Amino acid sequence: MAKSERKKLSANAVKVIILSCMVCLLVVTGVLNFVLTNKFGNPNTNVNAPTVETFFSSYRSDRETSRAEEFSYLDAIIASANASEEAKTTAQEKKMELLTNIDCELVVENLIKAKGFEDAVVTMSTNNINVIVKQTELTSEQVAQILGVILDETKYTPSQVVVIPYKV
Repeated sequence: MAKSERKKLSANAVKVIILSCMVCLLVVTGVLNFVLTNKFGNPNTNVNAPTVETFFSSYRSDRETSRAEEFSYLDAIIASANASEEAKTTAQEKKMELLTNIDCELVVENLIKAKGFEDAVVTMSTNNINVIVKQTELTSEQVAQILGVILDETKYTPSQVVVIPYKV
């Protein structure tokens, strides 16, 4: 009666083996990621490009965060049982103004990009409009193009427009 005897692993031993395999796979994935990134990375990548992308991305992110806080504050006033009707009306008007500004900023940013500029961020306030363009230097013709877009799309006067090239 030569039945082959099979050894059974304890539950803890199975867990250790599975966990060890998972750790090995994680290490292999990390090494492959490092090797492939260095091997296939673009050697002609501009060192300053990530900084520019980070600037425009972080600017938009900060602006969105700030606006979200403003909306939250205004919504709290509107929903408050203790706020006067005048305060609620003012908060609703401010909220509508912010929504209008957000829409207009997006339109102006996209129109500036349509004029051939790589990227731009626009911030509107009561007194002025600021435009930051992804360009080391701007010619007078380029500033005129940007100013034309702003004057066509908004009610700002040329003296209220500030155009800033983003210097890398």
